[in-house]
Amino acid sequence: MKQWKLAGSTAVIAILAGTGAFAEVTPEEVWQNWQDLSASYGQTVTATSAERDGDTLVVSGVTISQDKDGVAVSGSIDELNFTDNGDGSVDVTMSESYPLLVVLPADDGAEPVDLKITLTQPDMVITASGTADALSYDFEAPTMVAKLEAINGVDASRVDATAEATLTNMTGSYLVEGDGEAKNITSDFAAESVKLVMSGTDDEAKSAVNLTASIANLASNSTGTFLGAEAMVDFAAALKAGFAVNGNVSYGATSFDVAITEAGAPSKVSGTLGGGDISFAMDANHMQYGGAGKAVAVSITSPDIPFPELKMAYEEAAFNFLMPVAKTDAPSDFALLTKLVGLTVSDEVWGMFDPAGNLPRDPATVVIDTKGKVKLTTDLLDEAAMAAIGETPPGELHALDITEIKASIAGAELTGNGALTFDNSDLTTFQGMPVPTGKVDLKLVGGSGLLDKIVAMGLMTQDDAMGFKMMVSMFANSAPDKDEMTSTLEFKDKGFYANGQRLQ
Repeated sequence: MKQWKLAGSTAVIAILAGTGAFAEVTPEEVWQNWQDLSASYGQTVTATSAERDGDTLVVSGVTISQDKDGVAVSGSIDELNFTDNGDGSVDVTMSESYPLLVVLPADDGAEPVDLKITLTQPDMVITASGTADALSYDFEAPTMVAKLEAINGVDASRVDATAEATLTNMTGSYLVEGDGEAKNITSDFAAESVKLVMSGTDDEAKSAVNLTASIANLASNSTGTFLGAEAMVDFAAALKAGFAVNGNVSYGATSFDVAITEAGAPSKVSGTLGGGDISFAMDANHMQYGGAGKAVAVSITSPDIPFPELKMAYEEAAFNFLMPVAKTDAPSDFALLTKLVGLTVSDEVWGMFDPAGNLPRDPATVVIDTKGKVKLTTDLLDEAAMAAIGETPPGELHALDITEIKASIAGAELTGNGALTFDNSDLTTFQGMPVPTGKVDLKLVGGSGLLDKIVAMGLMTQDDAMGFKMMVSMFANSAPDKDEMTSTLEFKDKGFYANGQRLQ
């Protein structure tokens, strides 16, 4: 989709918004270093003139362009000023506003789209200092505004389109180390608030969209080793050559409202979030991606749902994914977390399958938290090697730790934990699966009562419920005085046991 292709062009926007970020100790060295770094990203940088005016190098008519993955981005800055402060540092200022032209390729037979965007950042100042091998700089700006000006050469207001993002009280610091194309970069960024406004109409299709959103306390930090543009053509090779990145993005209180009209039928989605974060990391050996959010509430009204309004909320949600990507001699760490705590939905949703209110409508929770060891026998990012193995697994599972399993809904709750190791030299005993050793403990509270309620609702027959209870009794011990079952599932001596009874 176009919006994802557009994301690949953000490197150009970042360079334009942070001109001079890679400065050295003199104005000329600052300007030259910036050009070199832009070129390493595959960007073309030109200027009509660069002349000294006292302690300031004035660079005029600057243009930056890049064409990547079919998305072409170009920008121009009338003037850049690199001022020698006389203390080994350089202040960089620029024109308060400058245009960006983004050309998106044709998608699904549609025509290419040209977007003209104006970036405005009055009173932004960047102070750079350091040496050629360790460049540091700080920047601050009271505001930065990105505004859509035109679509396909037509003024945005004439086609009833509005798109504007405003960041306030931005601060940041960077450290750039290394010479040549390879750079080690450490960065921090913060903005007190971010506000988004977007709208558009299509009278012929009787459609419209209006979006507003606000984010408080946006912040990010990252470290990385970045290679030149040529090295990044082959991503797998770039990782082996040293490309690596890790970082974190956090945000505070967030709210949004989206109103959509399609074929004359209006819908609306609105919500609030208490805050959250996203983390990411990747190098030659592993990749990680995770995130978390809290205090989320969303409401939806639409002609496509069978009741006036759908409301959903949850206390906390999180996910995390860690896995190796390269072939190794020894097992490497992996992890998988899925977490949703305190989920509630509208009574109207419950009423669709439980109109009589037989089931407790307690908040629902699902947690699956696991980690372990896996040994890869094939590089996952090597396309030729992956194609050669066919349906053979690209690795071996050596250990699995179940830190937590939890599922609660309608008055019933399942919890569990355990740990297993695997012998990959024996793929026969368990029919293609490596032989496990270890145990998993499980506990179910309220399960029998929930099953009886489901039978009373007519969603299951009494015979089916009885058969299910008999099957579960083979694996679980029931408490005599309460609705509770426990089970210990154990693998040992190449056998499978449930509560001490061997089943295989």
